[in-house]
Amino acid sequence: MDERDRTRMDLHPMDEPEPMARVVEDEEVVDPRARRYRTVRRVCAAINLVCAVFAVVLGVHILLVLANANPNNGFASFVDGFASAVSLGFRNLFTPDSQKLQVFLNDGVAAIVWLLIAAALTYAIRQFALPGPRSGVRYRRTVR
Repeated sequence: MDERDRTRMDLHPMDEPEPMARVVEDEEVVDPRARRYRTVRRVCAAINLVCAVFAVVLGVHILLVLANANPNNGFASFVDGFASAVSLGFRNLFTPDSQKLQVFLNDGVAAIVWLLIAAALTYAIRQFALPGPRSGVRYRRTVR
């Protein structure tokens, strides 16, 4: 046997050099506007949530008044106070003879206006904060 072969056989498995690491190249599509899209979506979702909560509170107030709920009840008084705070000044816009019809019209209009405000704000934010359709796609090569 050759001298080199004997030394090769005397090596322990732990002493063997590691095989060369394989270089792997991946390509992925990188959208530099992804962070902006995410931020705009979150802001619009928050606006929609707040405006929807206000509209729901006004709707619950309408239901409580139409169902003759006890105005001295804690829940009913809380909803009445919350609804008066978010009624946007529509509390005495319509003054028919019936109290129920008055609440239905005034709070109903306020709820619809809150939903329109949410739609208008989210539309405006998306139009001005997001880039137009002319945008290129970039590719990023990563080497591992």
